[in-house]
Amino acid sequence: MNKDAQRMVWRTWHGWAAVLCLFLALPAMALEKSPTTADHSKFKALQGPFEKAEDVTAACLKCHTEAGEQIRGTTHWTWLYEHEETGQTLGKSKVINSFCGMTVTNEPRCTSCHVGYGWQDMNQPPPQAENAVDCLVCHDTTGDYWKFPTLAGYPTSIPREWPKGSGKMVMPPDLEHIAQNVGASGRANCGSCHFHGGGADGVKHGDLDSSLINPPKELDVHMSPDGLNFGCSDCHTTMGHAVSGSRYQANARDTLGIDVPGHTDFSRASCESCHGLAPHDKPKLNDHVDKLACQSCHIPAFARGGVATKTWWDWSTAGRLDEDGKPVKELDENGHPSYLSEKGDFRHGENVVPEYAWFDGTVQYTLAGDPLDIDNPPVAINKVEGSPDDGKSRIWPFKVMRGKQPFDTERQTLLATHVFGADDSSLWSNFNWEKALQAGSDMSGMPYSGQFDFIETTMHWPITHMVAPANDAVKCGSCHKAESRLAGLGGIYMPGHHSNVWLDRIGWLLVAATLFAVLVHAMARIVFSGRKGQ
Repeated sequence: MNKDAQRMVWRTWHGWAAVLCLFLALPAMALEKSPTTADHSKFKALQGPFEKAEDVTAACLKCHTEAGEQIRGTTHWTWLYEHEETGQTLGKSKVINSFCGMTVTNEPRCTSCHVGYGWQDMNQPPPQAENAVDCLVCHDTTGDYWKFPTLAGYPTSIPREWPKGSGKMVMPPDLEHIAQNVGASGRANCGSCHFHGGGADGVKHGDLDSSLINPPKELDVHMSPDGLNFGCSDCHTTMGHAVSGSRYQANARDTLGIDVPGHTDFSRASCESCHGLAPHDKPKLNDHVDKLACQSCHIPAFARGGVATKTWWDWSTAGRLDEDGKPVKELDENGHPSYLSEKGDFRHGENVVPEYAWFDGTVQYTLAGDPLDIDNPPVAINKVEGSPDDGKSRIWPFKVMRGKQPFDTERQTLLATHVFGADDSSLWSNFNWEKALQAGSDMSGMPYSGQFDFIETTMHWPITHMVAPANDAVKCGSCHKAESRLAGLGGIYMPGHHSNVWLDRIGWLLVAATLFAVLVHAMARIVFSGRKGQ
């Protein structure tokens, strides 16, 4: 054997050995988290006193000297994403969504989820001061740190009432205690923003809500303390504070297989990076992998943890007041808002079966100013791309958010709605949408003709969390039957769901002929057995 062949054998053996070591190590890695190497309570710089949250950041950066610059280079900071596939510049200041329209018209409410302090005007970049980065929102381990919802990313420095009119007071955080107890990010840290997108717990994504902070195993086998007890960063690996995984450009079909530690580019947050390309011990199940995303079978429903997700938002009904001219608030039978004067009608759902589509990871978004096809509603705010014939798509589960939104009837573009700060009943008297939409135009810089109407819209949200135990995966009969989950989806043939009339007739004819032949044969045996006895 020559040296090149020897090297090839060695590399192959080494690669498989690394994979084996990964599988053997995974349970220990998940359940036995590596302890921290530093007790931050002993650091002199963190003893305080701290007058404001930025002072804590300044203390952190004395040791973590590069962290501030790293954060300011991430999408968590810029809220912008340059999409290589579509050429679009995406982000929260560019994309119109099917919830509150645009973040750029609703500061400082929306920027309370920014990983920094003081972003009051999203027409400008985030504050560039180094200590404007919020270290505590991602690294607090006490659960006592909270960015106040209306302060553009700041925690409150004085007692404040929240929610407004509730009589409940939010007290300033103990910055010294929190700073001395920082650590690795956990589910609660990430969830403080990602669970509450759209204005409340579970509203937006459907597969991300507070039930995942401490989920039972039947809700999520990866994140449950009774399962693998993963934190978000166990899958969404991080390099220099840049977190892998993106809803702007998803990894819909990972063909690289298992991600061996030490040989990674920290860009893969996929099922295949742990489970490989043939994850089942039954070959027939592995035959499905080239067509179905893992999530399509292993997430039978979303919003399963007892937290409802919003499924419908009709802005066109906003503005109704009670007999005294005051805003109206109505709840459904489960206590979820079904009507608010300043926002319109809502519908919520739990244990929602996803909708399915071919998906190659690329999403085209409707941006501010993009023309609409108003003659063919509903208007797709985002379009998931994919085809059964392109060789790179798979069938994915989605939450499809539906509703009605205002649009400019002359320019035929969606309009940005000014929501935050719009709770004054005079704004909605006589359906005073003109004032709200003009304010949205002024704040976003979007042109507005002054003429508007409402149009039905849809928005797709990929479902990838709330992975159920294998025994609770979608059953074969859920797809392979007449009322299939995948009904109407082209490019796939499913026995038990698809049929051909003539093929069915021929099949039943063959069954009848076989049965007839069996009966004739049985009768012949009976007759001839009697004659043989005689």
